[in-house]
Amino acid sequence: MSTQKGFTDEEKAAMKERARELKAEERANKNRAEGEKLLLEKIAEMSEPDHGMAQRLHEIITEVAPGLFPKTWYGMPAYGNDDGKVVCFFQSAEKFGARYATLGFNDSAHLDDGDMWPTAYALKTLTAADEKTISQLVKKAVG
Repeated sequence: MSTQKGFTDEEKAAMKERARELKAEERANKNRAEGEKLLLEKIAEMSEPDHGMAQRLHEIITEVAPGLFPKTWYGMPAYGNDDGKVVCFFQSAEKFGARYATLGFNDSAHLDDGDMWPTAYALKTLTAADEKTISQLVKKAVG
C-alpha cells in the first residue's frame, strides 16, 4: 500500500508539459507542419528502444491515416482528428519508469467491438507482425 499523497514528480511534469502544449496548440492549430515538428522533437528526446518505436509508429500512422493531425499530448506523440480530439498516442516507458511503452487509443477511435475491447497495447519491441496489427488498428480507429 502506497503512502504517497498527491501527484508524483513525473505526473506533475506531464501536467506542466500539457499546459505548454495547449499554448503551442493555439499557435499551431490546424498547422500540420508545426504539430509534426513538435512531435518529432519529442521523439528525438527519447532513448532507445522508445525512440525507435515512436519513430516507426509515426511512420505507420502517417502512412495509413494521413488525415490524422500529428501533435503532442502530455509530452508524448499523439494524433488527432479534425475536431482536435486525440485518436491515438504513444507513451514512452522511460517517461514514467514503466517496464513497457504504450500505444493507446482514446474514445474518439472507432475500435468498438461489442461491449468490451482493448484501448491500450504494451510495446517492448515492434516486429513486422506487430506493425501489421498496428496498421489495421489505426485504419479501424479512423473509421
